[in-house]
Amino acid sequence: MTATLSPVRRRGLMLVLSSPSGAGKTTIARQILADDPVLVMSVSSTTRPPRPGEQPGVDYNFVAIEKFQAMVQAGEMLEHAKVFDNYYGTPAAKVREALASGRDVLFDIDWQGTQQLRQSARSDMASIFILPPAVAELERRLRERAQDSPDVVAKRMAKAGDEMSHWPEYDYIVVNHTLATSVASVQAILTAERLRRDRQVGLAAFVNGLRGES
Repeated sequence: MTATLSPVRRRGLMLVLSSPSGAGKTTIARQILADDPVLVMSVSSTTRPPRPGEQPGVDYNFVAIEKFQAMVQAGEMLEHAKVFDNYYGTPAAKVREALASGRDVLFDIDWQGTQQLRQSARSDMASIFILPPAVAELERRLRERAQDSPDVVAKRMAKAGDEMSHWPEYDYIVVNHTLATSVASVQAILTAERLRRDRQVGLAAFVNGLRGES
C-alpha cells in the first residue's frame, strides 16, 4: 500500500502498536513505514544500551538516566514507563509537529505508554495489540532473534502473560501468524482510521467547494 496526501485537510493520527516482546510489532512497524510516505516513526528515548545493529536517532534516542529524568520533570514526554529495569519514553515536540502538519505518527510502545497516551490524546489515537499465535512460537522468536541473554528471554516470557492481559484496552487485535497478513491488517486499520469523518477536519469546506462547482 502506498498512501498519498488527501485533498481534504486532515488531523494527524497516532497509530499505536503494542505486543509482548517477540510478538513482532517492531518488524510490522518497519514494514508499514517502508510502504507509507505519510507515516513517520515516533523515536522513543531509552536509558538502555543499544542492541546490535540499532542506530541512535533511528531506532531509539539512547540517553543517560539523568537526562531522561530531567525530560520527564520538564514535561517533555508524552508518555514514559520503566520496562525490564530501563526507562522508555516519547519526546513530545516532534510528535506534535508531525500531527499539526497532517502527518501520522507510528508508536512502538507498551501498554503502560498506551494508557498514558489515551488519557491525554484519546481522540487522536488508534491502538493495535499484536498477539503471537502461540506461547511456544513467542519463545522461539525471542530465542532466534538472539538479542537477549537466556536470562532476559526467561524474564520476557515470564512477563508476557501480564502484558497480554491488557488486550481489552486496545481498539484492534491482530494475531501475528505471518508478517504479510499482519502488515496487511495493520494497513487496513490505518486506512480506515484516516477516513473517519471526525478526523477529516477540512471535509465541510471540501464538500462546500464541490457543491459550489455544480
